[in-house]
Amino acid sequence: MIMGRFQGKIKTFFSNRWLVFVASMWVQSCSGIGYLFGSISPVIKSAMGYNQRQVAMLGVTKDLGGAIGFIAGSLCEILPIWAILLIGVAQNFVGYGLVWLIVNGTLPALPLWVLCILIFVGANGETYFNTGALVSCVQNFPKSRGPVVGILKGFAGLSGAILTQVYTMINSPNQASLIFMVAVGPSMIIIAIMFFVRPVGGHRQVRGSDNSSFLYTYSVCLVLAAYLLGVLLLEDLVILGETLITIFTVVLIFLILCPIIIPIVMVFFLGPRSSIEENLLPESQNQESGISEHDKNEVIFSEVEDEKASDVDSLPASERQKRIAHLQAKLFQAAAEGAVRVKRRKGPRRGEDFTLLQALVKADFWLIFFSLVLASGSGLTVIDNLGQMSQSLGYSNTHIFVSMISIWNFLGRVGGGYFSELIIRNYAYPRPVAMAVVQVIMAIGLFYYAMGWPGEIYVVSVLIGLGYGAHWAIVPAAASELFGIKSFGALYNFLTLASPAGSLIFSGVIASGIYDYEANKQASLNWQKMGNIRPLDESSSLTCNGTICYSITCAIMSGLCVIAVVLSLIIVHRTKRVYSQLYGKSLS
Repeated sequence: MIMGRFQGKIKTFFSNRWLVFVASMWVQSCSGIGYLFGSISPVIKSAMGYNQRQVAMLGVTKDLGGAIGFIAGSLCEILPIWAILLIGVAQNFVGYGLVWLIVNGTLPALPLWVLCILIFVGANGETYFNTGALVSCVQNFPKSRGPVVGILKGFAGLSGAILTQVYTMINSPNQASLIFMVAVGPSMIIIAIMFFVRPVGGHRQVRGSDNSSFLYTYSVCLVLAAYLLGVLLLEDLVILGETLITIFTVVLIFLILCPIIIPIVMVFFLGPRSSIEENLLPESQNQESGISEHDKNEVIFSEVEDEKASDVDSLPASERQKRIAHLQAKLFQAAAEGAVRVKRRKGPRRGEDFTLLQALVKADFWLIFFSLVLASGSGLTVIDNLGQMSQSLGYSNTHIFVSMISIWNFLGRVGGGYFSELIIRNYAYPRPVAMAVVQVIMAIGLFYYAMGWPGEIYVVSVLIGLGYGAHWAIVPAAASELFGIKSFGALYNFLTLASPAGSLIFSGVIASGIYDYEANKQASLNWQKMGNIRPLDESSSLTCNGTICYSITCAIMSGLCVIAVVLSLIIVHRTKRVYSQLYGKSLS
């Protein structure tokens, strides 16, 4: 009897949606490998003798690999999630593993295009990790998309700082070993937990304690970020012994494991859900899917939308439903008398399930995409070039800034999901308004660096980390609200193309071109002072020093972020009515 009950609890534990969520956090905590490129690129640059334009090309291919997720999104609809994760593991291991062998000298030096392909393959593995984790959890937590997406994307953003701390503990004298750790470490972890990440019908597991569980998760996230930030600053200011660094890393791993307490307590220490709560689940499920009772009863006639007065959506929910029902009755009567021609609506409306092809013909989808190109592309350019930016200002330890931007990236994602959820729940105001706010923050950070004001590298690390991270909590949740969750994997992976599309121009052309121009100019002046005239070879590796190396680039990107704000506000204006209908509250 006791053994049978225990076996039942074990079975319930492994099918608990919170276990899936926690396992997805762990997948994400080692899947944001692309954020380590700022630490990896100087190693590749020195080992291969590349100039900044060649390093920028590697960065762009990394961004493309991390964003082209069409295959992952499509396979997610036909393969189990564990198979999706396994494909990502294979790509990560092969891509970064071969890069390590080349940089380490085990394999002969190969052309730049070969390294571009390998980094593309390795980075593309991230799309499988992200798709598997996000699709599983969005389906399991349809009523809490903002917090879930924010936390998961937050752990992905924090993975750079986590892996950096683990690498610091290893204390290898060979800097190329960082690439080896990137190839092997995440692959082993994800293989160990890949069978736990899957849809488990989480919309039928709603509990009254879910809010407390989310609050606990947020608390762990804040403690984790504060702890990592403190450890990194301490390591930068004080020379620590290996024993102390090892203790710090062990505590870090403990904090990452802490969320497993939620499903353990929920299954083994809390009683089963009451019958009242079970009875409420079908209604809750309907609400979670964004389908209100009004939507089910509404006659799908395009004339209903045409006849609605502009102030209908601002009415209370009950009054609004009566008003629309009255309009429908008038249409029925008019149609029966032949006074109007009733036509059925073609295709889904915003808030319903779209396919990718249906979304691609919607203006709202492209407004979101181009706003991301300008703002997220600018943020990614800073992340990819942060190592060179800090070196140009005279900082020898670039890891501290890469880790710092990773931590603030994490906080931006967690905070972006949380605060955007407050906006829609409390005010039924469009979620993209939060996107406009963080784009203003990014514009301020880039302008501060462009002006060369004191502590510019710290300011840009904090504000760009926050702003860039918040985008990837806000945008996936907004896309699922406006275009449904049926093809969420394909929609999400298309939108992720925006970052490398922007980075291709901002980093691959503007930033690298200005950097190499200033580096060549400084080298010419130095040789002239020494009385020599040196023909400059464009393929040579030159270093630029001073704020000028990236100030012009940051000024340009600051202006582009302002344009992104305008695009986001247009989305807000166009989707006010949709969010009012989805969340059933009057607009302020």
